[in-house]
Amino acid sequence: MEAPIPEAILWDDWHAVAELETVRQWDQITTTLFGRDLTVTDAAPGVRIAYADGSKTLPASIKYGLVWTCLGTPQRDVIDFPESAEPDRYVISTGSFGIRVSGLRLVENFLDIAHFPYVHTGYLGVESSPQVLPYTVRVTDEDEILVTDCRFLQPQSSPVSTGSLDVGYLFHVLRPYTVLLKKTNAVEPDRSDTIVLFVQPVDEERCVGHTLVMSLHAGDPDEACRWFQRLIIGQDRRILENQRPRRLPLDLKSELPVRADLASITYRRWLLDHGVRYGAIAP
Repeated sequence: MEAPIPEAILWDDWHAVAELETVRQWDQITTTLFGRDLTVTDAAPGVRIAYADGSKTLPASIKYGLVWTCLGTPQRDVIDFPESAEPDRYVISTGSFGIRVSGLRLVENFLDIAHFPYVHTGYLGVESSPQVLPYTVRVTDEDEILVTDCRFLQPQSSPVSTGSLDVGYLFHVLRPYTVLLKKTNAVEPDRSDTIVLFVQPVDEERCVGHTLVMSLHAGDPDEACRWFQRLIIGQDRRILENQRPRRLPLDLKSELPVRADLASITYRRWLLDHGVRYGAIAP
């Protein structure tokens, strides 16, 4: 049976489907997007993307060291991040990782600071200090979710941290499968590093996360960035793959009992308002 076609807001958007370095290394790779098997072929200086059965060639773009495609008709460009052009930053694709869970679950996990002391203890939090201080969430005039005023005491906020740091966080949900965070740089605390998660929905219960780090040169060297992000994501994977159901419930009363879940509540309500049901459980 043919895989379902998701809502237009998802189908007609660009999605990261591979790291360019991997495609260059193997000449051709296979991957899956919305249940459709694809081939991504090195065609330097670009790439060629097509359905695996050869029935259709798809649009292709390369940006941030990632390969992008759209199964429908793109209604907007791949997102541009102004900080990626700043000369004192590394702009690094830090890896692609498969997780057996809905892509919406992965985005929600990225927004959740309450799990830091338990899942990332010794790095992003400590179990003896699990409090989540009040923070602010709003939907902007551009119809994006902005989470501000987040703070967390972290023993090792990055590979170059030399001690605990009171870290400020800002989250920005730009599209259903794209979320950005800015966090205090351990070396220049008046500036922020930027981390972006691009989620590739393999199907409704599996996804691939592609991570992009735009880190100050005064902070993490590029290999340290890769190591640290892979460590944190590996810790998240164990928790995510044990969640049931694998799809994200959109019932606002489900799984979200406390004030610390305000970002998750807003994200679920925002998905409902946009008619997103792919990878979700409707109320």
